[in-house]
Amino acid sequence: MELECQVQNYDWGKLGTQSMVAKLISSANNNIVIDPSKPYAELWMGTHPNGPSLIIERGVLLSEYIKDNLDAIGHAVRNTFGETVPFILKILSIRKALSLQAHPKKEHAEALHKSCPEMYKDPNHKPELAIALTNFEALCGFRSLDDIKSYLKKIPELKEILSEESVKNLMTSDSENTLKSVFHSLMTAASERITDGLNKFLTRMEKEDAATQSTLLFPLIKRLHADFPGDVGCWAPYFMNYLILTPGQAIYLKPNLPHAYLSGDCVECMACSDNIVRAGLTPKHMDVPTLVEMLDYNSYSRDQLLFNPHLEDSNSCIWRPPVPDFAVVKIKVVSDDEPYNTIIRASPSLIIITSGEGEVCDTEPVAARPGVVLFLKASRQLTITPSPGQHLEAYQAICNL
Repeated sequence: MELECQVQNYDWGKLGTQSMVAKLISSANNNIVIDPSKPYAELWMGTHPNGPSLIIERGVLLSEYIKDNLDAIGHAVRNTFGETVPFILKILSIRKALSLQAHPKKEHAEALHKSCPEMYKDPNHKPELAIALTNFEALCGFRSLDDIKSYLKKIPELKEILSEESVKNLMTSDSENTLKSVFHSLMTAASERITDGLNKFLTRMEKEDAATQSTLLFPLIKRLHADFPGDVGCWAPYFMNYLILTPGQAIYLKPNLPHAYLSGDCVECMACSDNIVRAGLTPKHMDVPTLVEMLDYNSYSRDQLLFNPHLEDSNSCIWRPPVPDFAVVKIKVVSDDEPYNTIIRASPSLIIITSGEGEVCDTEPVAARPGVVLFLKASRQLTITPSPGQHLEAYQAICNL
């Protein structure tokens, strides 16, 4: 069943047809006119009340259809999650940084929802998987302590913001607690000290040679500061890994892992929740004490953060995070192949065509082109047939049961 899905026009989204979200929705529906001055940030696929999908042919919300057609969910999913699609599939198109953030564990999410329901509006966890569609920049996980110490030695403007005791302890210890103390010192520093330190650092770096600017991440800090002047999150790259993913590479954002998406387009899948604890690079409400206390202060390398798929057959690979809520399958079929029948899953599926042309069919054929979104019932199979000389590429979100 083909779906009409909700677009979120958050300020950080790419503008007009620069946005993959805009390109996909206008490809799927020729009646959509793209405003070149408007941000098209996210395309939401699923049943979350903040962006519910509509079954086009029936004119009913997918969530309402499911209530009357429980077979669409399947026994395994109903037994584990109830009468719902327990994941959201998204396309993100990012022009400037999203907030410095992390997502709570399930038990913590329940406690936050109970104590502060106006900010944390549901009791669910929100592990995420992001798969790059274009070159994709992100901050993710804390750097090695040696890296952080090296930056503090080379950037006195940053060191001066932090408490002397926390820096001294970090320099003489390899404990996670010393990193937590330094990060707490940064995140709770007076705003005028943050702003003054940034201005001094940027002024100094303008006079440095290109090699020094590159080593000290000046182009990135300058860009963050232009979008969020005086924001404490501008210092985050000296504590967190700066990743540039190429198309097809992915990161898995487990609970409590600090991260911030910076630019690019991606497929994102997550548990059905909107719980975010923010502490920088955002005009939205921030909860610094909660974030500092909950974070995973382990150090991670780039290789530890990249999350790789495994092949299921010659046409599909799957990313399986260590949670039951979701997994993501990438499917690619070329016209030289036989029509491809998707693997039968004991889970409902949300599927988006990201490139190519052709036809997809369960019981009735649907013209497949970029931006077409489908709901496939549990234990059903989709036949994918590219047009002559074409290919079809799609991403399929399922439960990881």
